[in-house]
Amino acid sequence: MGYILDLRKFVGHRPLIQVGAGIIVEDSLGRILLQLRSDNHCWSYCGGSIEPDERVEDAARRELYEETGLTAETLELFGVFSGPELHYVYPNGDEVSNIDIVFLCRKFSGELTPQAGEVDALRFFGPEEIPEDLSPPIRPALMKWLELKTR
Repeated sequence: MGYILDLRKFVGHRPLIQVGAGIIVEDSLGRILLQLRSDNHCWSYCGGSIEPDERVEDAARRELYEETGLTAETLELFGVFSGPELHYVYPNGDEVSNIDIVFLCRKFSGELTPQAGEVDALRFFGPEEIPEDLSPPIRPALMKWLELKTR
């Protein structure tokens, strides 16, 4: 997250528009992978800020690998999410208005390895097992995923 950290040196905690790449990993049993974030202690799918000139798909793959040790073999655009429900203030006071470009990944490889300092736990959840303590900015995309799974 070099670009955003560099901007923070100039703007402090003021709101920034942050464009991110998210990735919902779904296994063969229809469960999704969620990570327990170290910063807010809430569950979230993988993702993060896109760096300058980085392709969105590359950012999604990079974030997945950094946070979980998994490699995305396929990506399918799931949706673009924005608006007031994605406005977020991080525990450190940094404020963002997120635009989240979310992909669905159903084919992946690797061994689950939580990223030290950022991810406390990784776990697959079925649609009926989704935890209550979700990181607020992921709720719109996750609710759309749940809606599609329960049709």
